[in-house]
Amino acid sequence: MAQMMSAVFTDLRSRLRFEPVRQQVRASYGGQMVAETTEAVLVWEPHSKIPAYAVPVRAIRVPMTTAPYRAPAHLPELIGYADRGRVHGTDGRTVTLTVGTEVITDAGFIVDDPDLADLVVLRWSAFDWHEEGTPMIVHPQDPYVRISTRPSERHLVVEYRGTRLAETHRAVVLLETELPPRWYLPRDDLTPGLFVESSTVTGCPYKGWASYLSLREDRRGKDLAWYYPEPLPDAVPVAGMVSFWNERVTLLVDGEELR
Repeated sequence: MAQMMSAVFTDLRSRLRFEPVRQQVRASYGGQMVAETTEAVLVWEPHSKIPAYAVPVRAIRVPMTTAPYRAPAHLPELIGYADRGRVHGTDGRTVTLTVGTEVITDAGFIVDDPDLADLVVLRWSAFDWHEEGTPMIVHPQDPYVRISTRPSERHLVVEYRGTRLAETHRAVVLLETELPPRWYLPRDDLTPGLFVESSTVTGCPYKGWASYLSLREDRRGKDLAWYYPEPLPDAVPVAGMVSFWNERVTLLVDGEELR
């Protein structure tokens, strides 16, 4: 029986997975280099959708100690963001690093697996990261995730609780692995006077930092739309354009509602 590729990737999440990284990877803390290597590996621990950088033990430039770790008997289907790098889906050793006078607990993890035994999986949130000379944001980029954009002349209408928010024939649809298509509209095609800038900012490792728009006179419309003022290279075609949560608005493309 045929199987969708997305289902194959989902089935693999219960397993320990890895992929070598060809580019230089650097981790720093407070401006001090902690690790630098051209032999990094991306590691997906069991019950994790997002990879982490692992570096050879010899690439660690600061004092390191370890302690035994046993994986919990019961784990969620996916380990949550707050627990990432602190809760592990497999046995191993937790790593503590000392950077100057700072002691960083749960700084890394050495997996109890022969293929990864000489690697330290570093906790993303503990460090600043670069690939070659490029700062990396949010989390490492997954080599099996990509984004692409397609300009569209189709008739796009966005409505919210009976109010028309936008209408255009100049949309760009952004396609991202495992996510629904997102339609981006020129700001000029939004209905004037409906929106105010929000203080919310979120990040995406593939698109960059997003700013948000809220409805001016309806608190239910908080952070209803977003845009990327200075997107990363793959998302440049949607720079400054506005997208709406498909799940919160009515989106009509050539008269048909997108579900």
